[in-house]
Amino acid sequence: MTLADRYLPSYDARIRHARNVAASAPAVWLALHRADLGDSALIRALLTIRGLRSPRSRRRLTLASLARAGFTPLAECPGRALALGLVGKFWTPSGSRLAVASDAFRDFARPGYAKAVWTFALEELGPDVTRIVTETRVACVDAGSRRRFRLYWLVVRPFSGMLRGAMLRAVAREATRSQV
Repeated sequence: MTLADRYLPSYDARIRHARNVAASAPAVWLALHRADLGDSALIRALLTIRGLRSPRSRRRLTLASLARAGFTPLAECPGRALALGLVGKFWTPSGSRLAVASDAFRDFARPGYAKAVWTFALEELGPDVTRIVTETRVACVDAGSRRRFRLYWLVVRPFSGMLRGAMLRAVAREATRSQV
């Protein structure tokens, strides 16, 4: 059972991306925590448009800064996988994010909201090759939020995929840089 299965076994939307990295699993795990996930013009532009980053911000976007910005750390299997959670009205300009404790995330069911689980997992393919996989699942709490989310997702899904691909490239760059 994956962490995504544990926290959001049924969902309305799912997006998954993977990348093979020419580095050991420990190097990729360290890079995942150390990499600036916002280290591309594409990511900075998409986060600025979404209102999650100031256009002039020079702050690094790391897993730790995501947690400070409202993503709830749900679980971690050190060296192998981690899960972050987020609750909000993602289809609104501000996202209307709510702080929900990790132990309350699974049972959160306030009408009008959706919850998302964002996971990262490592698969060791060899001593110097690691596959990093990111998956995002979104479950809407009621029919009204599901309708609004589906319209939003039609527009946002391609950009969400580009964002995740760029983040995986940032992790790969960091991991291979530390291998040298």
